[in-house]
Amino acid sequence: MMKKLSPKHATLLVLAILIAVAPLFFPSSYYLRVGSLIFVNGLAVVGIVVLTGFVGQISLGHAGFLGIGAYACALAPKYLGLPVLPSALLGAVISGLLAWVVGRPILRLRGYYLSVATLGFGVLVAMVLTNEAWLTGGPDGIAVQDPGMRAALKDMGLSLNNAEFWYAFNGIMLVLGAWVALNLQYSATGRALRALHGSEVAARTVGVDVARFKLRGFVISAIYASLAGSLLAMQNRFITPDAASFMHSVEIVTMAVLGGAGSVLGAIFGAAVLTALPQVLTFFQEYEQIVLGLIMMLVMIFLRGGVLPSLARIIRGRG
Repeated sequence: MMKKLSPKHATLLVLAILIAVAPLFFPSSYYLRVGSLIFVNGLAVVGIVVLTGFVGQISLGHAGFLGIGAYACALAPKYLGLPVLPSALLGAVISGLLAWVVGRPILRLRGYYLSVATLGFGVLVAMVLTNEAWLTGGPDGIAVQDPGMRAALKDMGLSLNNAEFWYAFNGIMLVLGAWVALNLQYSATGRALRALHGSEVAARTVGVDVARFKLRGFVISAIYASLAGSLLAMQNRFITPDAASFMHSVEIVTMAVLGGAGSVLGAIFGAAVLTALPQVLTFFQEYEQIVLGLIMMLVMIFLRGGVLPSLARIIRGRG
């Protein structure tokens, strides 16, 4: 008799199967490129699940950490002589440390005060990346070195074109990111984080250090965003300050809310929809943004918990 899969393993299995099977239905390699971009956004959105879905905090400046991770892959090789992959890890460390420093004062705020504070941080990062042209290349952006991973695979006898490689690599990174988040969700730390979402007062009553766990969730989510930015920079071989813009922060949060900010798989679904939908809606031309906004409004009105969690509740109710 087969053992029933736990929710954690079931989520990872579904995600891995979807990533592996999807290319069989792609009519061209262009869709591999779209898929790899979905995985990058999905990784950033998983970080929002930790912060918003688990801890119950909203950040409108998370693209700032994504920009730090992206520019680390461009600047560290250029000025420090580091290879690109260690530069991505350096960006994650810098983002984590910066989140720890910035998070200590701003996470004492609540509600829209916290949202405005994180927004200010994101705007500040975007301004630095845009204005300090001597370092970052300014609004025109900066090139990123080839990480050399495809060449290494070719030497091992595995030859992949650019689209195939980044689809596979980013897909693996997304599965790993989801695995870490799901392990966190079902750990003692995850239970403490989710207790904050329910009620900070109740969590404090049962012995949860509210400030410390809120800060921990903020740091973890910043590292996710930084790694997503590094993947984006390495894949595109170029990066601009738009990666750290306010609108990109809003897009990341919207993806999580659309799919279900409390669900790892749901949030990744939201990332897939909002990344792929503009490609599908190209035939609407100038009406694309209107249609996209209408879809978002309908989801928020009728599926308030996010698409996947709401549909799951409906199915269970009928069952």
